[in-house]
Amino acid sequence: MNEHDLPSLVAVVGPTAVGKTALSIALAQRLSGEIVNADSRQIYRYMDIGTAKPTPAEQTVVPHHLIDTITPDEPYSLAVYQEQALSAIAQISEQHHLPLLVGGTGQYAAAVLEGWNIPRVPPQPEVRARLEAEADAQGTGALYGRLLALDPEAASKIEPNNRRRIIRALEVFEITGTPISTQQTKTPPPYRIVTLWLTLNRMTLYRRIDERVDAMIAAGLVAEVRGLLDRGYDWSLPAMSSLGYKEFRPYFESAAPLDECIQRLKFNTHAFVRKQDMWFKRLPHCVQLPADDPALLDRALHEIARLMR
Repeated sequence: MNEHDLPSLVAVVGPTAVGKTALSIALAQRLSGEIVNADSRQIYRYMDIGTAKPTPAEQTVVPHHLIDTITPDEPYSLAVYQEQALSAIAQISEQHHLPLLVGGTGQYAAAVLEGWNIPRVPPQPEVRARLEAEADAQGTGALYGRLLALDPEAASKIEPNNRRRIIRALEVFEITGTPISTQQTKTPPPYRIVTLWLTLNRMTLYRRIDERVDAMIAAGLVAEVRGLLDRGYDWSLPAMSSLGYKEFRPYFESAAPLDECIQRLKFNTHAFVRKQDMWFKRLPHCVQLPADDPALLDRALHEIARLMR
């Protein structure tokens, strides 16, 4: 099939608080689009405020997919997300609507846009428990050193303190006997892709983040965290280790005052956005757009039309 005969797929990515939701909804309205979530925490039910999930009103303006799909204690993986996202994108295209992949989780976006062939190795609780115990006893660095010896290519793409991803890579190797890096080949999806990467001056972005955190607190974020705990979702769950939730653990355990936890959330979010760019710069057919440009929507529409010619 000629490239120009392929259906279109637009991705809207960028750091936390940059304005992805507003732009994607405006684009969807103008282009008969539907939004496919690419945020790894907005998949969880009951986690609305801390994940900056599109509001119910925003979700009624245009159709949204892969939001509120699982509870915080259900297992989930990148492979499952990729399969669900590609299925949603295909369904949207078949209806002659424009799929818009929107979110700030770069790994999720890359898995879809680059067409990762992800090892289909289900979680192995016993293996993970053993590796977690080793990390607790010897330090995460010891596990990273082992991964570096077994699969240096995979290790080069994982931060040395990212325990979850290190354990996953070791788990795949242990179960299959093959380095995870050799299993992660790519088959680009059958779409004409345009990636819009929203950017902002770092200090302006930090100010937006701080304002968003304050707005989350005013909207009831602390009560949302309490509600999750009351439902029985404890701090050991991956969902509860999310940015926007883990920072309040000291408060609920009477180890720190609330204002200190709020400030920690702001600092942690600043640090998080500094890491997000490493993912966005690798995405295919990517164009940067300043998020504070008064003509942002027009520029985005222009870039989509230009790259789709």
